[in-house]
Amino acid sequence: MIGLSEESWREILAPEMEKAYFKELMHYLASERKSFAGSVFPAENEVFRAFNSCGFYDVKVVILGQDPYPTAGHAHGLSFSVDASVKPLPRSLNNIYNELQSDTGCLPAENGDLTRWANQGVLLLNTVLTVREGIPNSHAKKGWEKFTDEVIRLLNEKRTEIVYMLWGRNAHQKAQSVSSSHNLILKTSHPSPLGYTKSGKDFEAFKGSKVFSRANAYLEEHGHAAIEW
Repeated sequence: MIGLSEESWREILAPEMEKAYFKELMHYLASERKSFAGSVFPAENEVFRAFNSCGFYDVKVVILGQDPYPTAGHAHGLSFSVDASVKPLPRSLNNIYNELQSDTGCLPAENGDLTRWANQGVLLLNTVLTVREGIPNSHAKKGWEKFTDEVIRLLNEKRTEIVYMLWGRNAHQKAQSVSSSHNLILKTSHPSPLGYTKSGKDFEAFKGSKVFSRANAYLEEHGHAAIEW
């Protein structure tokens, strides 16, 4: 598969990538890139960047997003992350940094590239891994959801003591099958301006949730190194 180079993920996802729906998805994506040249994000070699940056057995935290940023120059294969050159930051990412500073005292990073998180074991996974410029959810319901469902299922089946940060209802639904007795599940609203301060019956508002310090406390309690956010 073009772009997926990390060995542990290649091995564990190989059966899924042989399925008919996935091959159809790849044909669809190739057609989209041909029809809308330069307007399908992220670039072909960055579609699987979340996996390449964080091996299956290295995952300590999962942060679930919806689909890539549909703005040219923003998406680069990691959920909520943008290329270091992007200014100003997307509003959701700005709110993430605000909560991080409020929670841990960390000063905001100089840019929006979250590769440093991924390299420490944070799987920055979108539910849908591609998008057409200017049209959010344009590649939804084409097969990516089934693929990323399998990613979550495999993590839950073969790994424990992972922190799942579920930001927004889509993420809540995505991880319904995750065992709460063997992992830490942190459910909040989405960090977008629309959801930042909202709470619900079964989730907290993202603002004030202290998800970053809570995640590190859990990791350290279970003998794992904390994330340097």
